[in-house]
Amino acid sequence: MKVYNNIFEKIISLENLFSAWDKFKKNKRAKRDVQKFEWQLEHNIFQLHRDLKSQKYKHGPYSGFYIRDPKQRHIHKAAVRDRVLHHAVFKILNPICETTFIADSFSCRIGKGTHKGVAALENAIRKVSRNYSGQCFALKCDIRKFFDSVNHRILKNILARRIKDIQALKLCVEIINSFRTESPRERERV
Repeated sequence: MKVYNNIFEKIISLENLFSAWDKFKKNKRAKRDVQKFEWQLEHNIFQLHRDLKSQKYKHGPYSGFYIRDPKQRHIHKAAVRDRVLHHAVFKILNPICETTFIADSFSCRIGKGTHKGVAALENAIRKVSRNYSGQCFALKCDIRKFFDSVNHRILKNILARRIKDIQALKLCVEIINSFRTESPRERERV
């Protein structure tokens, strides 16, 4: 298994942070929190860079709200500054992690997506049903509150096996630990 060193500087580079901002802001420019961040964009990006470089960065709290798509879901949203950092981390870590994913996982992956997932499903159905001449079943499912329920200790251990850059790993742990699950009483209300 390939391990990765010296990626923290790539994550926190000004070039990567500004690139992350460009990616993040797409289709969000009308949002008030995004406009506020953009109003002092250079200051905000440089401050984020300084906080990361000096290891003073602390992930902020999440705000919770409900959406319907079509069922009601409780969404947790990080502040713009943190979400820009999430994009910066993703840009560097995604190529490292992508090679470990199974080929038939299509959600939230570069070059994959819903349409390619449907095409792969159609090919699998055609094969299993012997050109649609036999029965075939497909299961469509979603893991409710996945990030709430995934074991964060295991997730951090998986990252630690591949990422040997201590600063990058500490940053990932900071981001993972920033999300606090709701109390059982809160879960019952949803």
